[in-house]
Amino acid sequence: MPRRLLGPAAALLIAAAALPAALPASADACAPVTVPGAQHQVTACLDDLTTKGTLLSGHTDQADWAGLSSAGAVNPGGVPGTQVDGYFPDTSTGDTNHGWNHDSQFVIRLPERWNGGLVVTGTPGNRETYAGDFTISDWALARGYAYAATDKGNTGAAFYRDGARPGDAVAEWNHRVSQLAVAAKAVVRQRYGTAPRRTIAAGQSNGGYLVRWQLENRPDLFDGGVDWEGVLWTPDGPNLLTFLPPALRAYPKGDAAGMAAAGFSPETAFLWPFHYQYYWDLTQRVYREEFDPSFDGDAEAGTPFCATGTPACDTDYDYTGRPAAVRQAVARVSLTGKIKRPLITVHGTLDTLLPIARTSDVYADMVGDRHRDRLFRYYRIDGGTHVDGLYPSYPDRLRPLLPCFRSAFTALEAWIGAGTPPPPSATVPRPATGDLENTCSLGATP
Repeated sequence: MPRRLLGPAAALLIAAAALPAALPASADACAPVTVPGAQHQVTACLDDLTTKGTLLSGHTDQADWAGLSSAGAVNPGGVPGTQVDGYFPDTSTGDTNHGWNHDSQFVIRLPERWNGGLVVTGTPGNRETYAGDFTISDWALARGYAYAATDKGNTGAAFYRDGARPGDAVAEWNHRVSQLAVAAKAVVRQRYGTAPRRTIAAGQSNGGYLVRWQLENRPDLFDGGVDWEGVLWTPDGPNLLTFLPPALRAYPKGDAAGMAAAGFSPETAFLWPFHYQYYWDLTQRVYREEFDPSFDGDAEAGTPFCATGTPACDTDYDYTGRPAAVRQAVARVSLTGKIKRPLITVHGTLDTLLPIARTSDVYADMVGDRHRDRLFRYYRIDGGTHVDGLYPSYPDRLRPLLPCFRSAFTALEAWIGAGTPPPPSATVPRPATGDLENTCSLGATP
């Protein structure tokens, strides 16, 4: 069985898992639908499309979404409908779900009681198709939305092997989300007899980046989006390759000033040991290999935890000193801030993988520079970190972001549906009491 990366370092990476059983054959009660462009699809009618049911029926893989939510998060259930699993033509084979060993897998869920909407997402990290099942799909389905998710076209820590030139693998992510949105709209029309009245892009981490990119570049496909701590790519920085190497140099030396200069606030220091062990080194190496494979010559993704001074060591990586071709590769997938549909971003102030000062704070400024403030709301969630799975270890310091994402989702519904603007952008304080795993108020609506 192929191995995946261990540990909850999962929002940009993936978690270890056993494969789910093969999908059951189509049920007679299922209304036939055809996914345009799909190379393979399997359809089933299910008593429950949420994870409460799909865990039992074999129509999800819990490992895909492990670590993304806190143990006390409460999800709805009991949503009957149709599920379509399949894949689009592709040459890469990293997605092992169902034993297909084929990337560009998708899942489309069609609830019996439909509210006229569609939610489309690309997976966080380099996870497989079902990564959003607990955090996004359950919630959307219970509200009556059809739901569609893609694995983005390449999965696993060696995603950088996909494509012919630097940046191709990440560029494919954007294409696959657009491809799925077009196909899912057609499936919705087949199933319900009408096109969706509203289509929402939603996603976490790499999935949040995809929301931003789609609203900047494919506004024809979406009516709005919710971005949960999206990754920021800009050709001149900041990006992962500008703030991770300084952290890799500063942390082993206990250099708090160096960490602060890299963008990691002192308030996140209690999370540095975990992130050094599981996140920073691996994330730096695999994304550097994607955009700058020549840095380490014939080696692949560098040397883990190499000491500064080691030849071709990612700890010493200097993005600004690399050839112009590296910035050109990053520019192919970079964001501009020129959103063309309403967007809500939520990001935790204690994010220790994507420090807020080097990511979403910057993106908010980019949106402002493009004079798109009227289409944007930004909520900095005090105490939020990159994955909610860390909350049980520090319940007195952290707060889960899932309920804040859901509050943002309902705010977006009112914004694009009834024209009711969300509360003003703000830093949302961490409540001293209450059920932080299931409640989050973004503020008073103006």
